[in-house]
Amino acid sequence: LIAFMVLGSIYGGVASVTEAAAMGVFGVLLAVLARGEFSFSMMHQSLSQTLVTCGMIIWIGIGAAALVGVYNLMGGNRFISGMIMDLDVSPIVIILVMMAILIVLGMFLDWIGVAMLTLPIFVPIIVQLGYSPIWFGILFAVNMQVSFLSPPFGPAAFYLKGVAPPEISLKDIFVSVLPFIALQLCVLAALLVWPEMAMWL
Repeated sequence: LIAFMVLGSIYGGVASVTEAAAMGVFGVLLAVLARGEFSFSMMHQSLSQTLVTCGMIIWIGIGAAALVGVYNLMGGNRFISGMIMDLDVSPIVIILVMMAILIVLGMFLDWIGVAMLTLPIFVPIIVQLGYSPIWFGILFAVNMQVSFLSPPFGPAAFYLKGVAPPEISLKDIFVSVLPFIALQLCVLAALLVWPEMAMWL
């Protein structure tokens, strides 16, 4: 029922992704009430954990924005753009270099910071090379899916650690996500080789 409320509201066009998350919370609250497990201590703990998580994400965003602001004021974006465009290689090699940069940055930065740092540089280059910025946006999204799993940052792994039994270590989680990282890289490679997979709609 909860999955139906979340996904059904999105695919039915009733709610945005953020609003669908609220629908999921409402569904869980109804389930807890129906099971007779509701308590104010549970509500307090849930709200506290949500505030801690949101506060962490907000501070990551603030730090990324500060880093990107200083970097751009120092002319870093113009330097990188000029360096990439001066490479005497085919356009697809430039795309591969961009993908490699995104993968490395995704290992250490939140996706918001990576987007703020790279997209203002990469998107104009993509347009100059004659590629679709929509296609590149899909490549970026798939690449960031890799960053959610890749160590040492890998926020999805830390979320899993937060709900996993104590005997499951963070190392176990990072090892177990390696096949999923490989799958994401295969999808990324397929989109690079066959852009129409992303553009047919």
